[in-house]
Amino acid sequence: MSATVTAVSSNGEYSFSKPNRESVRLLAGLGVEGDVHAGVTVKHRSRVAQDPTRPNLRQVHLIHEELFDELAGEGFTVTPGRLGENITTRGIDLLGLPVGTLLRVGEEAVLEVPGLRNPCVQIDAFQDGLLKQVVGRDAEGNLVRKAGIMSVVKEGGVVRPGDPVEVTLPSGPHRPLDRV
Repeated sequence: MSATVTAVSSNGEYSFSKPNRESVRLLAGLGVEGDVHAGVTVKHRSRVAQDPTRPNLRQVHLIHEELFDELAGEGFTVTPGRLGENITTRGIDLLGLPVGTLLRVGEEAVLEVPGLRNPCVQIDAFQDGLLKQVVGRDAEGNLVRKAGIMSVVKEGGVVRPGDPVEVTLPSGPHRPLDRV
């Protein structure tokens, strides 16, 4: 099965969910055109409060649609854009990618993956009990974050549902993703 984009979402205002769009334009070094989280420096409110001058490693948020299938099995209804992601994918293990992975999305856009989304309590405000489904512990007691990955736009372009996603792994030893 090849990896594809199943939905794209953006919002020019701060809100937890993002409406689906026919397409989004990714801008190199900034993020999704017109999205509240686009910018060279951090835009997420909690990050701005800590240090507004830090680089924005959370320009584009991706979630694997397979997570929604898993959540449905636990009685939750989640659809693309509802957890605040910009790009929803199918057919790619986003959480298993190493730091520095490049994702070619559509014909032109290239994203670099620095790390995982750190799920917050807003997820429980969206649906009570959902946070426990997207954050847990593995058999060894290690924290597991399942709410997608964050990325930085290296090359811009338009992204639409149905676009392919191609993965280029970094050379050298691979480092697992951690929260950014």
